[in-house]
Amino acid sequence: MKLLIDTDAFCKLAVSDLLREAVRVLGVELTECGRLAALPHMLRRGRLRRRYGEEACESMLQMAGQLPSLPQPTAEWLDPLAAVQAIDPGEALILAAAAESGAMIVSGDKRALEGLKDLEAHRDALAGRIVVLEALLLKLCRDLGTNTVRLRVRPLEGLDRVVRVCFSSQGLEPEEGLLSYFKDLQKAVSPLTLWAPHTGAGR
Repeated sequence: MKLLIDTDAFCKLAVSDLLREAVRVLGVELTECGRLAALPHMLRRGRLRRRYGEEACESMLQMAGQLPSLPQPTAEWLDPLAAVQAIDPGEALILAAAAESGAMIVSGDKRALEGLKDLEAHRDALAGRIVVLEALLLKLCRDLGTNTVRLRVRPLEGLDRVVRVCFSSQGLEPEEGLLSYFKDLQKAVSPLTLWAPHTGAGR
């Protein structure tokens, strides 16, 4: 697997009909991506079903079926992450698997990334390979066009503050807003280095 996608990022990109384009701008296809084994179960019932609605979750279930489950990481990489309160079990699995395998990761969990920054071995292993949604949306705006992305993310305006602010606010260009949010996040997780949309690497 070349790219692992956490549940939050998967759902937001899938609901926006941007998942295929998102992984392609990162140089991979959906079949080369991995997701949590629990994702289909989470889409069938519980919080995700209530948040996104039955129709959207049924569509996401079909897409999730095209992605294999990520490999189980070893305790060497998983245990230090599991001990950090800010990192939930699912995010710990994805971060550990990415650190161990050398895969990139798309993450929508900012709290987990702030918890990760103090784990030196993991921070070094994942440097420049963690793609946050702000950076990915900025890259998609540049590749697909801002108007196309604006139309696609409309289903998220009531669910995601960054999308609402960047794509709905009058007088603010989406790319300007996304870049500002990305820079703020990079500062918040420093010395962890995130994938940068302008270079395709950590900056």
